[in-house]
Amino acid sequence: MPSRPLTGRIRVPGDKSISHRSLMFGALAVGRSRISGLLEGEDVLATAAALRAMGAHIERDGGEWVVHGVGVGGLLQPDQALDMGNSGTSTRLLMGVIASHGITATFTGDASLSKRPMDRVIDPLSTMGASFTPSPGGTLPLMMEGMQPAVPITYRLPVASAQVKSAVLLAGLNTPGTTTVIEPVPTRDHTERMLRGFGAELTVEEADGERVVRIHGPADLQPCDIAVPGDPSSAAFFAVAASVVPGSDLVIENVGLNPTRDGIFRVLEQMGASIDHLDEREVGGEPVADLRVRHAALRGIEVDPAIAPSMIDEFPVLFVAAAMAEGTTVTKGLHELRVKESDRLAAMACALQMTGVSLKETDDGLIVEGSGGKPLSGGGPVTTHLDHRIAMSMAVAGLASREGVEVDSIEPIATSFPNFSALIEEATA
Repeated sequence: MPSRPLTGRIRVPGDKSISHRSLMFGALAVGRSRISGLLEGEDVLATAAALRAMGAHIERDGGEWVVHGVGVGGLLQPDQALDMGNSGTSTRLLMGVIASHGITATFTGDASLSKRPMDRVIDPLSTMGASFTPSPGGTLPLMMEGMQPAVPITYRLPVASAQVKSAVLLAGLNTPGTTTVIEPVPTRDHTERMLRGFGAELTVEEADGERVVRIHGPADLQPCDIAVPGDPSSAAFFAVAASVVPGSDLVIENVGLNPTRDGIFRVLEQMGASIDHLDEREVGGEPVADLRVRHAALRGIEVDPAIAPSMIDEFPVLFVAAAMAEGTTVTKGLHELRVKESDRLAAMACALQMTGVSLKETDDGLIVEGSGGKPLSGGGPVTTHLDHRIAMSMAVAGLASREGVEVDSIEPIATSFPNFSALIEEATA
């Protein structure tokens, strides 16, 4: 039997992207910043530990976090390797920060992170003057030496990546002159919004259909108080679960709805999901609302590849929604999913097939035949490849299945959503 309906009100943890950046920018400001709603997952705590190792003072004070920054250019050389755990965001953004500081640092990570490519960040940062000694294949462990002063560059992103854009802009903070990043496809813009909030001289304009972001350095960042909105990537699991489990009527409070991040909700609505935006407001320069999601009959669609950058992390759970829809859902243009914490296309194809879903894997997407709302058969154990989003997506599939879905490990969920299982229990109680 599928699970009980999801009802009541829940609040998901703070946005991971904004949490990482609030710690980093606080550390690069001069003075004290306070952060409320910080995501206390392992990835964000790895960022905090790395910044502490480079001289920033970061502590938890009641329900808030306080950062005493050292100023742009003020980071110290760490005494030991910076252990990034599973966090690609921490690694790539901190490489950008260090690139324009005259210090040397070594980055290490877990087995999953150590497989992920770093060349896309190494290339532009090398042009700015930093030097790198990565492991074979351009992976961690990696040693880097920053250059002070670094050289400003104009860099056109070859692949849509907010992490690469952010790494170059962060290097530009301590680089004399103007550093420019050109985005052929817009990606999440938390870095630009937040750097402006901290007082950086930053401009964004459209030119010939591309986004041109310029930052002028060296910057003098002012401390800020930040309220971190709820993570839309975390909210997506509950939005899909409430959409596919009959009888559900769930309010997800305080969800960040930055237009570069809310693609999953727009696609679910195209499929027929019932999602109401309540109490729309702005918090710290970011649009926020409470989402009321009710069970609805979903229909298969062809997902526009242009929306992919605004929901790249949510495709695994979208595939679960597609599995429960009426008709066929076609996704393409998702090469990026093959180099995430796991090959998410292959992992989700295998996992869903194991639970009775009919689908076809292509080079750059999945074509999923929906059940028309009938429960999935369930089964397992599903291999998660130590990928938190695979584990959570298949947990949602389990809620909409007859037998439930067994996954090989739920441990990776702690990297981004420590109280995921507790919130599922609360919503289905």
